[in-house]
Amino acid sequence: MHIFGVDIGGSGIKGAPVDLDLGDLADERHKVLTPQPATPDAVADGVKEVVDHFGWTGPVGITFPGVVTGGATIRTAANVDKGWVDVDARALLGDRLGGLEVTVVNDADAAGVAEVQFGAGRGRRGTVIMLTFGTGIGSAVFCDGVLVPNTELGHLELGGHDAETRASTKAKDDHDLTWEHWTKRVTKYLAHVEMLFSPELFIIGGGVSRKSHKFLHLIEGIQAEIVPAQLQNNAGIVGAAMRAAKAG
Repeated sequence: MHIFGVDIGGSGIKGAPVDLDLGDLADERHKVLTPQPATPDAVADGVKEVVDHFGWTGPVGITFPGVVTGGATIRTAANVDKGWVDVDARALLGDRLGGLEVTVVNDADAAGVAEVQFGAGRGRRGTVIMLTFGTGIGSAVFCDGVLVPNTELGHLELGGHDAETRASTKAKDDHDLTWEHWTKRVTKYLAHVEMLFSPELFIIGGGVSRKSHKFLHLIEGIQAEIVPAQLQNNAGIVGAAMRAAKAG
């Protein structure tokens, strides 16, 4: 079965049809830049451009970089325009897509669901935490395969700052950090999360997962196993489609 998935990020909006039997994209993804400012109407136009690129007319799963309740309502918007807060994103995006059936889910939760079903977390018991490093830091927490939604662990305080302002890949780029320096920040963040949750496994996702060979071996002192996301930066698209299929 094929369902369309869209992943709204702080820098890009990407999507593709997803083969839910394989847990992988059924076609090469299409990406547009996230508009700045990333207002609801502007982002909705970007989502429409991605979906229209494929001529898609079926259900669509869409991720959002913030807390999403009831598969519809946006509660936080750290890395997009604050005008998103309290917006019924399911209604807005469904209307912009000409009445298509839409499901909205937190971006890291979607990525985590995909990794636990098809990727690095498959078959793993106990506490598994997926962390997506990009414009911010997203999180998905699982206990014996069951998601605890909307955890938003990127906003844990670390050294007096939101952790994602220090250890996201955007922070690495903005401050021109070396891999070694950035990895020290990531290690401090992982140690803090480990102290709170004692996971058996960390899955590192987001775009940086493609470059795991540059930094994973530099992380020291963490007891949990640490692995890169197998679906890499497509995990959000796959997870969004999975949620849309479940909602249907």
